[in-house]
Amino acid sequence: MKRWMAVAGVMAVAGTTLAVRAGEGPKPGQTPYARWRYGPPADPGYFPIAVWLQGPQNARRYKEAGINLYAGLWKGPTEQQLADLKAAGMQVICDQNEVGLKHRDDPTIVGWMHGDEPDNAQPVIDPNTGQQTWGPCIPPERIVADYKRLRAADPTRPILLNLGQGVANDEWHGRGPGAHLGQYETYVQGADIVSFDVYPMAGLEKPNNADYLWYVAKGVERLVQWTGGKRIVWNCLECTGISDPKKKATPHQVRAEAWMALVRGSTGLIWFVHRFAPTFCEWALLEDPEMLAAVTAINRQIHALAPVLNSPTVADGATVTSSAADVPIGHLVKRHGGATYLFTVAMRNAPTTGTFRVRGLPARAKAEVIGEDRSLPVTNGRFTDEFKPYDVHLYRIR
Repeated sequence: MKRWMAVAGVMAVAGTTLAVRAGEGPKPGQTPYARWRYGPPADPGYFPIAVWLQGPQNARRYKEAGINLYAGLWKGPTEQQLADLKAAGMQVICDQNEVGLKHRDDPTIVGWMHGDEPDNAQPVIDPNTGQQTWGPCIPPERIVADYKRLRAADPTRPILLNLGQGVANDEWHGRGPGAHLGQYETYVQGADIVSFDVYPMAGLEKPNNADYLWYVAKGVERLVQWTGGKRIVWNCLECTGISDPKKKATPHQVRAEAWMALVRGSTGLIWFVHRFAPTFCEWALLEDPEMLAAVTAINRQIHALAPVLNSPTVADGATVTSSAADVPIGHLVKRHGGATYLFTVAMRNAPTTGTFRVRGLPARAKAEVIGEDRSLPVTNGRFTDEFKPYDVHLYRIR
């Protein structure tokens, strides 16, 4: 999941596989995962929130924090890792190795995965000196070929491909020689679930990182566009300083990144919780009480809203006008259980006021701001609200 992991010697094991039963798709009220016999739950109340490359010994603690999935197992899966996850009630997407294939009928494994970030420059070792340099990215055609091979080995689970920050950051130089943006339209054909990672606060080489949280939304938008709606789109989120404790997102910024992704079309989240400096810690989130509380609250709110998030999006369900032209407000409209939901987030590091016009409402209604203990009057489908930098407001209108 990142170049940092390669530098620190922590690299995801390669692998990938997935398969869809011919002619089958999700039935009404089911998530897209219903296509796979052993995929993630098809219950509309399920929303995948994963943690990246963690040891099973912490599975119960992650479960308490609202995480319901592991993405990757270090040098695994092994029999012991799978047994420990099963005991903790934690499912996993992992490498399709020999041990994994022995567990074809084990519902603990809900997907297979490619090696991480094939779109980034790959390490090259000089056979004479042993010195490591960086070569080109893995050709996208190879990822597609691997996908077909792995799917043939097990057609009952989806395959996850996680891409790097080049999905959103056009200035990223870590893709190696010959790489170009057009390759991504081929990469995304090599998986059933396509994800990417960009860490605006911890991972961008910019003097003003706080102004670029919107790269999360940009990357999700691009994946949705490149996949043409034919692949499931997830994304990764930061919550630690990773390699510099001074470049760490605040809980408010982390929540904004999560909802930026959701309103732009992400249907699954993966938390990256490692810290590499000043000391290495695989489970740094668990040692950060403030951030752990924030991530737990984000996860629990998303789980509570899962049936809404999994319901059909209402196209053109609302329009929004921002009082600050350079501060767009992202929004998503859903209708569920007799209510209209409008999920919004300010996409820039500046305040603004949003004016919303929601279609299909009576002349007078009330917008409850979820989790904020306040409500707003809605007249003829119109209301306004104030946004501080990167504010998230979630409205339920009855």
